[in-house]
Amino acid sequence: MTGSRAWMAAVAAVMLAASALTTGTAHAAVGLLQCQGSESVTYSPSVILTPRNVTITTNGQFTSCVDTQGQVTSGSYGETFTIAAGCNNLLDPFQAERVVTWSTGDSSTLTGSGSSTAALGQVITTITGTVTAGRFQGRTVVQTITLPQTQLLLCLTTGLTGTTGLTTLTLT
Repeated sequence: MTGSRAWMAAVAAVMLAASALTTGTAHAAVGLLQCQGSESVTYSPSVILTPRNVTITTNGQFTSCVDTQGQVTSGSYGETFTIAAGCNNLLDPFQAERVVTWSTGDSSTLTGSGSSTAALGQVITTITGTVTAGRFQGRTVVQTITLPQTQLLLCLTTGLTGTTGLTTLTLT
């Protein structure tokens, strides 16, 4: 009986250790991903004061990513969509879905809601949501995009045709 108890204790200890390792690995797998880069936006036709249908094309490059798993070093995304937009409603809340392709060759679908504010000649947009598919599925997403709007007087004439600014992305 003593040998049997010792064996059961040994098995229990191994199972507990395996559980701790698995839990530790799963916790480490969650980690953190932070990326910095730039986003370019073009408007066609240009955005003028009066709202009209505008095709917006975004191209983003995360050129510097810090991944606690040590795998993702960069990423990119691009999308084209059409909305009714004018200089006065570029700050309206919106729903967003974007696919980021990572340096590892796989991708993540980010789904969330966004809002923008204007401050000191810039439009600052924050998108919050989750990764709904692909790498990092289930993670929380926060992306901030800061686009300079130095030519707002063009809203009264030929319109805004695009801009480029900085973006950061955090997945937790």
